[in-house]
Amino acid sequence: MIRGIRGATTVRANQAPDIVDRAYELMESIVEENELKARDVAQVMFSATTDLDASFPAKAIRKLEGWKYVPVMCMQEIDVPSGLERCIRVMVTVNTSKEPEDMKHIYHYEAVRLRPDLTEEGDSK
Repeated sequence: MIRGIRGATTVRANQAPDIVDRAYELMESIVEENELKARDVAQVMFSATTDLDASFPAKAIRKLEGWKYVPVMCMQEIDVPSGLERCIRVMVTVNTSKEPEDMKHIYHYEAVRLRPDLTEEGDSK
């Protein structure tokens, strides 16, 4: 079965190290919490708000050991006036036998506001 795992984080500033480091931290949590193996991942899609253009969040994937051949793409998030600033979102598409309710969606920092219904108390950074 194919399932999606969502996640999001925010960065302090539009600086390449912040963008890549926070995206990496988010992916590390998603991988760990969902016990993912690169061979089970079909694709990873990142989006970033329009105020983040110093780096590609997808660069973080290349820092994960064994993820060299996982297809990754970045895109720009819709610029909604009331939207969360300096936000990176991710959708990880995986092959798994887990049920939808068993997938662990990860939200860090200010991004916990996006889906408080999926964020357990104490899970956020």
